[in-house]
Amino acid sequence: MLYKRTHTCGELNSKHVGEALVLNGWVDAWRDFGGLVFIDLRDRFGITQVVFEPEAGAELQARARDLRSEYVVGIKGTVARRLPGKENPRLPTGEIEVRVAELVVYNATPTPPFEMHGAEPNEELRLTYRYLDLRRPAMQQIFIVRHRLAQLMRRMMSEMGFLEIETPILGRSTPEGARDFLVPSRVHSGHFYALPQSPQLYKQLLMVSGFDRYFQIARCFRDEDLRANRQPEFTQLDVEMSFVDDHDVTSTMEILVAEMAREFTGQELKLPLPRHDYHDMMERFGSDRPDLRYDLELKDIADIAEATEFKVFQQAKEFGHRIRGLCAPGGGSKYSRKDLDGLTEFIGGMGARGLVWLKVEDSTLTGPTAKFFPPEAQQKLRDRFGASAGDLILIVADTQAITSQALSSLRARLAAELSLYDPKTFHYSWIVRFPLFAWDAEENRFVAEHHPFTMPLFEDLHLLDTEPAKVRAQAYDLVINGEEAGGGTIRCHDPEIQSKIFGLLGLTAEQAQEKFGFLLGALRNGAPPHGGIALGFDRLAMLYSGLTNIRDCIAFPKTARGTDLMTGAPGTVDPRQLRELHIRPS
Repeated sequence: MLYKRTHTCGELNSKHVGEALVLNGWVDAWRDFGGLVFIDLRDRFGITQVVFEPEAGAELQARARDLRSEYVVGIKGTVARRLPGKENPRLPTGEIEVRVAELVVYNATPTPPFEMHGAEPNEELRLTYRYLDLRRPAMQQIFIVRHRLAQLMRRMMSEMGFLEIETPILGRSTPEGARDFLVPSRVHSGHFYALPQSPQLYKQLLMVSGFDRYFQIARCFRDEDLRANRQPEFTQLDVEMSFVDDHDVTSTMEILVAEMAREFTGQELKLPLPRHDYHDMMERFGSDRPDLRYDLELKDIADIAEATEFKVFQQAKEFGHRIRGLCAPGGGSKYSRKDLDGLTEFIGGMGARGLVWLKVEDSTLTGPTAKFFPPEAQQKLRDRFGASAGDLILIVADTQAITSQALSSLRARLAAELSLYDPKTFHYSWIVRFPLFAWDAEENRFVAEHHPFTMPLFEDLHLLDTEPAKVRAQAYDLVINGEEAGGGTIRCHDPEIQSKIFGLLGLTAEQAQEKFGFLLGALRNGAPPHGGIALGFDRLAMLYSGLTNIRDCIAFPKTARGTDLMTGAPGTVDPRQLRELHIRPS
């Protein structure tokens, strides 16, 4: 028997008193007071208290006493005011209760492995029983945010004249930086489709086709190592525009970003958003996605280090390494020797060979290495970092890459531990003018910093033939609170420049034609200047939900090892399926 729901468990109030209705949901809590049995009934809209009174009959009360947490039930009853003093101001429905006349149990469930309220279960248990984890009200709020975000994006993009167009999921494997997920073809032996790392090439082809404003909330796939903010399959808002430069793309997307900020945080953004040069950010913060809610700038102290007798600094100078540091306000008072050993171990995990720490006192610096700094060098350090008594100076001497990674990670940790920002605030900015190429020492060749289809800055085009490592890209990343929330570029619409970039990436003319002949052909047939961006939909949902782990805002995520604890994926398949796909297991 099914009772057809007339109301949800989150909408009732004193205006409904006296109404007969039907509610369906899950038993959230159960209380027996002898003559009265109370049930908190829950659905995704909220909780309503229902009561089984003696007047309803002994048989109904007996059935009510058999109910337990997470039973799925339906009730028929009448809305009544709660007794004076029994209201619950914490609930939107706290003024009323429903007096039950009829009850149906749709499903009597076993004791759940964890409670829907209270302390959060461990992640492995949550992912194993994800269908129960998603039943928790806190989780359901996250997916309400996600739904609102998708609706907002579709509305805003449509209002700005963009068309939503779907692109293929089964495509061709192309080198875009990460490994492809491959899908074997049953009808073409030895051939494979690839799941898209992004709709990049298809959306460029749509520009050639004359669809000058495209968007899609797209599913993408990358077979790469996972982190807290990465998944093998993810969702992005994919955008492409014709006859634009980088300012056109960023200013258009700022309209959307401002609407998201208004909707989810109540913040009125001042546009245009700040634009910061990549190289400047790497020098000042050691990261191309710095959290700019706080300062903690990195400082180079190589000139000051020359005046010390510290061997570590002398060796760094001999090897051409950097000597850089930062000053944590109040850190000298907060961090004990044990804490500082923990910070040293922390950056050691990033390859740094040591951490020099100096506590700032009223008239001197203290610490194990302070004796190597003469008074004049100590004063220069205080001046360089703007340090005051009670602060903590931290220094790393190593390669450019290691000092950047170690100090930027240390910067983020210190800011959180020292409460240097309000976690509820948001800071938005663009990072621009990235390098076009990065050098891969393992493969001994250039790789694309963003992707192979990025247009160089026009003033750097001449460097493609002489100093490609110095070429900067028409690229731009949206950074929110230290997270890369999106990234885009202006594309190569000139087939000659695109072919030259393929060559610098190590592709012969024959390889480029074999892999990208369709793109080069399209570029020769009337490609407009075009560019675009992709915003990380999952990451935005994570930020606007106040989360730090992207798995929490994906309905059915994978673990850090790429497995689904609930379904057991990836799993084995029937040998017959492998034979049909012309695959022989090793």
